[in-house]
Amino acid sequence: MTSGHTPTNKKRIAGVRALIFDLDGTLIDSKLDLALSVNVALEDLGRPQLPHETIFGYVGQGAPMLIQRAVGEGGTQEECKRGLEFFLKYYRAHMLDNTVTYPGVQEGLVQLAGYEMAVLTNKPVRFSREILEGLGLAKYFRFVYGGNSFERKKPDPMGVEILLRDFSLLPRQALVVGDSEIDVQTARNAGAWACGVTYGLGSERLAGVPPDLLIDSLTELPACLDGHMPGRPGS
Repeated sequence: MTSGHTPTNKKRIAGVRALIFDLDGTLIDSKLDLALSVNVALEDLGRPQLPHETIFGYVGQGAPMLIQRAVGEGGTQEECKRGLEFFLKYYRAHMLDNTVTYPGVQEGLVQLAGYEMAVLTNKPVRFSREILEGLGLAKYFRFVYGGNSFERKKPDPMGVEILLRDFSLLPRQALVVGDSEIDVQTARNAGAWACGVTYGLGSERLAGVPPDLLIDSLTELPACLDGHMPGRPGS
């Protein structure tokens, strides 16, 4: 593995044929809608609301963990279950109120459209697909898998391994793109390459788990690859 390498925008990785993207913090800036929905759920539970910055730090391991961490150590299992149900119902109705793509995402995906592409997120899959549709991104991705698509979530490699099978590719032919250490660990656990983005929710934690590449915008990614795209019908 190359986990000891210092990530650099100048590095080029050869042989990549598929790109596997995280969603929140990588493609979409969803933090405000998530924080607002968490606080409405806490209010419904009769609990004090949390600062948005605190909630931002809880994002990335799926909705159940998000609510569990927001409720806190004193919360009961029943309280977390009720909070999760309320959060999911409210968030689904409001998940596109303030959520937008990060700068460079639309342009970057256009430039990368010759590669096989997928989304692998710990967010519920139905929500993920609806957000991608709502923001006009769904057309770029052959597969979209969420935190409830498989038995285990990231950083478990199961999702990447299934995508490798979907694409009929080897691990070193895939690049996982994400904003946090969870995405890098997922790539490492699957034997794939890892690319971090500097602008997302978990980017400050990438220093402890350096990716193979580190980019400031998705538009920088094409120059980091060797350009030998697999080609798809209509691409």
